[in-house]
Amino acid sequence: MTAQPSVSSSSRRLRLVALVVVLVVVVVLVRQFWPGRAHAAAAPKEAAVPVSMQQVQHKDLPIWLDAIGNVQALNTVNVRVQVDGELKKVLFTEGQMVNAGSQLAQVDPRVYQAQLAQAQALVAKDQAQLANLKVNLERATKLAAAKAGPVQDVDTFRAQLAAQQASVQADQASLDNARLQLGFTHIIAPLTGRTGQRLLDEGSIVHGVDATGLVTITQMNPISVAFAVSQDSLAQILEENARQPLQVVALTRDGKQQIASGKLSFIDSQVSAASGQIQLKAEFNNDNSQLWPGELVSARLLLHTQHDATVVSANAVQEGQSGPYVYVVNAEQRVEPRNVEASSVVAGEQWIRNGLTPGETVVVQGQSRIAPGVLVTTAQVDNANAQAQADVSGASGVQP
Repeated sequence: MTAQPSVSSSSRRLRLVALVVVLVVVVVLVRQFWPGRAHAAAAPKEAAVPVSMQQVQHKDLPIWLDAIGNVQALNTVNVRVQVDGELKKVLFTEGQMVNAGSQLAQVDPRVYQAQLAQAQALVAKDQAQLANLKVNLERATKLAAAKAGPVQDVDTFRAQLAAQQASVQADQASLDNARLQLGFTHIIAPLTGRTGQRLLDEGSIVHGVDATGLVTITQMNPISVAFAVSQDSLAQILEENARQPLQVVALTRDGKQQIASGKLSFIDSQVSAASGQIQLKAEFNNDNSQLWPGELVSARLLLHTQHDATVVSANAVQEGQSGPYVYVVNAEQRVEPRNVEASSVVAGEQWIRNGLTPGETVVVQGQSRIAPGVLVTTAQVDNANAQAQADVSGASGVQP
């Protein structure tokens, strides 16, 4: 009778111990995983977003107008033969630099030498006759004055003398023409330049009326570059060029390497109605033949230099619904967007007319990873990527 209550008491104690263990486990699990614990515990430190930053600068900013230019020679001459005959000599090679006045070729001169000799003989003959008539006129004049000869002879000799003088003048003109034709047998370079392809060979029979020339000579130095810009810039170009000729830089077609620097030399008299552009030309010193006629280049016209301009990297400026803006980093290293008035982009730098103050810090890379109020930190700048983006920005058309 006493054993049964003892077993029941032990069973209750075991159940009680099991209940306590379960409660302890539940309490531990609740304390470990209950959401409220996150609020009770200390909040973790906010992670800063790495971005590239830059200080706003104050500097002189050159304002350029970019265009595609075409290299043009100032003078190009198709040298043609002016007399008939056999081409006896060719004294140049294709692609040779020749000086003005140097002999390029020679046509057989023998026919023209004979014509010159004939003209000289005719002049000598008529001059002798002229001298004889002068003597006769002088004699007849003296006889008439002494009443020993008729006055009519004086008038006759005077008329003959005048006619003979005209004949001598005509003979002299024929002599000059013969001498000129003989000179044309020596084909002379009319300007200093580079010869092109030879179009006639030695031994060819040539004629003064032939349309085919002997060779084309192209002046290489100085040389010009023709390009067109928008009519919107014309007023400022005229104003600035009136002070002094504007600087023009010729670059390779991709705009990465400067070839030469020159001055604006020509502004067209009218704007193209079809394109709304004005044609310009610049003249360059081409001592090293770095510019070649017909070549396409990038032309950059220095419109003016904006002094004390506020500038940032062009990558810092973003386009939003309300216009261009930048992310400004405050003293707490948090970013806030700020609308700005942006102007020209020059060599990867953006001219900010209004909205920023020199010395402020802006984000130039990493804007896609941030939002207003986000904490930021300085990241390692990808110099190669930044330079590539700057080059692309610098190569784009710049408008004031």
